[in-house]
Amino acid sequence: MTAYKYLYIIRHGKSVRDFKDVPDYDRPLKEKGINDSYKIAEKLMIKKNIPQLIMSSPANRALHTALIFARIFNYPVDKISIIKDLYMSSESENMELVKEIDNPIKSVMLFGHNPSFTDFANSFLNEKIDELPTSGVVCLKFETDTWKNIGNIKPVEYFFDYPKK
Repeated sequence: MTAYKYLYIIRHGKSVRDFKDVPDYDRPLKEKGINDSYKIAEKLMIKKNIPQLIMSSPANRALHTALIFARIFNYPVDKISIIKDLYMSSESENMELVKEIDNPIKSVMLFGHNPSFTDFANSFLNEKIDELPTSGVVCLKFETDTWKNIGNIKPVEYFFDYPKK
């Protein structure tokens, strides 16, 4: 029997940039970011792309996006793993994080930021994307039974979706 792992790389929704005294870490989602996040989460729900694990950057905009997806998937919000290292992470740090996921877990959604999420997604893709847009998702399907293999193999399938598509 063939084993698969599914990795969803999701950039946070569109956020507010015009608050002078609000640190980057605390920037909230715009109404558009909230609506776009619901739109993409609902599209994934229709396809039955429901994660076993949700991991999010602690930054307000990423965590809010993760909460929206959790709501759509009926995923317990207290089970969202808040990973400090997903804020201001690098492609290699993202890879190491994925390699440490417990093997019984088959599907994981990561919520975070650019540029590292675009770089991370592109490390797996033959056809590179210019930028992972806000509320955009890259889903990668790997033929493997262990997360430790993810950095050494290419996905057998993938899809890329975002609100304006």
